[in-house]
Amino acid sequence: MTDGRIEIVMSAEDLMKKWPATIEVFVRHRMACVGCPASAFHNIADCCKEYRLSLPDFMTELEHAAAGADH
Repeated sequence: MTDGRIEIVMSAEDLMKKWPATIEVFVRHRMACVGCPASAFHNIADCCKEYRLSLPDFMTELEHAAAGADH
C-alpha cells in the first residue's frame, strides 16, 4: 500500500479495503471490480483501461470519495 494517498499502481482490492467509500465509484461506472478475484492483481490504471475510462477523471472521483469518507 501507499502512505495514505491513492496511487494508480494500487490494486483495486487494496484501494477498496483502505477507502471503502470508493466502492461506490466502481459501482457507479458499472465495473465488476467489487468482489472480483482479479481486483487483487489489477491496479487502478488496469481497471480504467479495461473499462475505457479516463484515468485522470476516475482518479479525481476516487479521491473525492476517499476524502468524503474521512470527513
